[in-house]
Amino acid sequence: MKPTVDKLIDQMQMLFKDLVAKDLMAPNVISISPDRTMEQAKELMRLKKISGLPVVENDILVGLVSIEDIIKALERHTIHDPIYKIMTKNLIVVSPDENLPQIFDKFTRTGFGRFPVVDNQKRLVGILTKEDILRGILEEFRLLYVRDKRRQDVIDGEALNRSLITGEEINKLGADFAFSIDYVEISLSGIGAARLKEFLKGRGIEEEIARKVAIATYEAETNVVIHSGSSGNIYCFIYPEYVRVRVEDHGKGIEDLDKAMQEGYSTATDQIREMGFGAGMGISNMHRYSDKMVIVSEIGKGVIVEMQFFLKDTANGS
Repeated sequence: MKPTVDKLIDQMQMLFKDLVAKDLMAPNVISISPDRTMEQAKELMRLKKISGLPVVENDILVGLVSIEDIIKALERHTIHDPIYKIMTKNLIVVSPDENLPQIFDKFTRTGFGRFPVVDNQKRLVGILTKEDILRGILEEFRLLYVRDKRRQDVIDGEALNRSLITGEEINKLGADFAFSIDYVEISLSGIGAARLKEFLKGRGIEEEIARKVAIATYEAETNVVIHSGSSGNIYCFIYPEYVRVRVEDHGKGIEDLDKAMQEGYSTATDQIREMGFGAGMGISNMHRYSDKMVIVSEIGKGVIVEMQFFLKDTANGS
C-alpha cells in the first residue's frame, strides 16, 4: 500500500469515524480448512489472485496462511504438509463494530495488510484491507454528497422521479407507504415515522430493521417540520433486498450541507430547542441508522433525503 494512501486514510479517518468494520469489510471471504495442504493453499491463492487465506474450521477462524508461509514451506520442503502445522495461529483480528480510527490504528501499529473480521463467537464474517477502507470512504463521498450540476439536475429536472441512490425510475404514486408531513404543528412531528414503523411490522419486516427505519425517518421528518417552512412527504418502497425511504420538502433548503453533516450543528431557534428539538443530530442519526443515504438540497428549492435499509438476509452481501 502506497504511503499516500495511508496519508489519505489518516486524514479522512476522523471525518468518517462512524464507519465500522462491518460497513467496510469484504463479506464473501475465500477461506481454506486446516487439513488441506500448503500446496493446495498456494494453488488457491494463485487462482484467486490473493496473498493470504483465513483458515476456518466449523465456521471458526483458527489461523491464517500467507504468501510468506508458502515461501517458507517451499524453502523447507514442507509444501505438502497440512496447513495446521504451518499456519499462523496467534492472530490480531477486528470486531465488526470497531470504528475506522481503531481499525487504522491496528494497520499502523502492526504493518499488516489485512485483518480477519471476527464476531464474538470467533466466527469469520469478513476480511478487511486498506483497499476496502478506501473504497468505503469513496462510497461515503458518493452517497452523502451530490454536488454542482447533478444537484441542480436533481432539484430541477426529471431526476425528481428517479432514485438518488440507484438512478432507477420511481413511482411515488405507487409507493407502499406515503405520508404527508404537517409542518405547521411541531407537536405532530414523528407521527409519520411511527406509522411507518407499524406499517413495516405489519408487512413482516423484522422489528430491528423497522426500528432503524423509524429512527432515521423521524429525524428526516423532524427536519422538515422545524427547518423547511414547507410541507413535505414521506414515501416508502419495499423491495426483496431492502427498504427505501424518501423524504422530500419544497422549503428553504440547506445552506451548507457540509456543516449540516456535523454532529451538533443546528440552525434551530432557541424556542425549538426548548421544545426538545434541534439538537444537531438529525442528519448524523439518519446516516448512522441507514445503510445507504443521499441528501440533495438547493437554497429555496427544498431538500430530498433518500435512505436504504438492507433486510437482514441480504445485509452481509450488500
